Amino acid sequence: MGMNMTEKILARGAGRESVRPGDLLLAKVDFAMGHDLTIPPASKIMREQMGATKVWDPERLAVVQDHFQPAKDTASAALGKTTRDWAREMGIKWYFEVGDGGICHTVLPERGLVLPGELIVGADSHSCTYGALNNFATGVGSTDLACVLSLGELWFRVPETLKFVYHNRLREWVEAKDLILRVIGELTVDGARSKAMEHTGEALKHIDMEGRLTMTNMAIEAGAKNGIMEYDEVTEAFLKDIAKRPYTPVSSDPDAQYEKVFEFDAEKVELSVAKPMSPDAYAPLSEVAGVKLDQVFIGSCTNSRIGDLRRAAAVLKGRRVHPQTRLLITPSSTETARMAEREGLLRIFYDAGASWTVSTCGACLGGHMGVLGEGETCLSTTNRNFPGRMGHPKALVYLSNPVVAAASAIAGEIIHPAEIMKREPIAV
Repeated sequence: MGMNMTEKILARGAGRESVRPGDLLLAKVDFAMGHDLTIPPASKIMREQMGATKVWDPERLAVVQDHFQPAKDTASAALGKTTRDWAREMGIKWYFEVGDGGICHTVLPERGLVLPGELIVGADSHSCTYGALNNFATGVGSTDLACVLSLGELWFRVPETLKFVYHNRLREWVEAKDLILRVIGELTVDGARSKAMEHTGEALKHIDMEGRLTMTNMAIEAGAKNGIMEYDEVTEAFLKDIAKRPYTPVSSDPDAQYEKVFEFDAEKVELSVAKPMSPDAYAPLSEVAGVKLDQVFIGSCTNSRIGDLRRAAAVLKGRRVHPQTRLLITPSSTETARMAEREGLLRIFYDAGASWTVSTCGACLGGHMGVLGEGETCLSTTNRNFPGRMGHPKALVYLSNPVVAAASAIAGEIIHPAEIMKREPIAV
């Protein structure tokens, strides 16, 4: 009996010829990641409870200052300092300081650090993002990270796999974000609990790597252990000249087993949002059009890469943000910010009346740089909209793709981007 991609990677990591769902394995990790919220507790457990004085491989670990950095208060400054000092002491090769990295889930793929066929763990729930690059990537807690830091291995339960087949291709304006919101709307937030989500089908051939990363990023929003995609020309082109190690892609066997197979016609997927207060509260855009907005946020590890910013800028160019709405734009990495500046996107954003911030998780987790107040309504390109996620528990957050977000910032209410594009640009 054949294996799927997730099973093959776990089998290799455990040194087994084959595995099946439910198997418990001790497997070697190829690459790991921690940030300013998770390295401090993990390094303490590593030292005080495990007695380890060095990491298993300082070249197989990335440490990123991104969640509450630049420091918003003395407590976050202490976390940053602990993370910084520990990374220096351990000789971590892939350490990313404020101004040189950005959000971990953008930095690692764009630097070629997470590669096909590998087993990757990150001490952050959205570490499943990396699976778009044909690897098994999952989030772990600080205790599990401490084990990986010390030993380079961790136990895993082989997950059942759900297969998603996408036919045809997405229509104009509809993006990968809309597709994954549609999927999560059908599954619910625990419909893939502890399972693997394998994405396949012809529609993916028309979705670039940024869009694919958005889809695997949100696997955790369905409760999944990981999201994974096939290796193809898009993957190969993305990794060309940036991959930091040799890699061996994996593919699912023709007779691989799945717990369930879902099929979607991408051409029928509508422009959409997730309504408050859950990512699975799927709704067609037409159902929520006209909802007034206090804030629009284009940012996070889900939708603030350079392609997202280019599409948002195309809508904002020559137009102004509504006077009763504020637009915050947070690029997901320093490299993304550099490209945006070179391409003239910053001028477009500033002329439109948007606020541009340093690369950080920031407003996404209600950390800083855009926290919502009681009773405020926000349209966000992030991945979660649970109560209190972006600030006050009585704030309302809708999720959308970045083009809808940009258009809605101009209108001051949720609107179809085609409606904004009909309007003549103004002189700025």
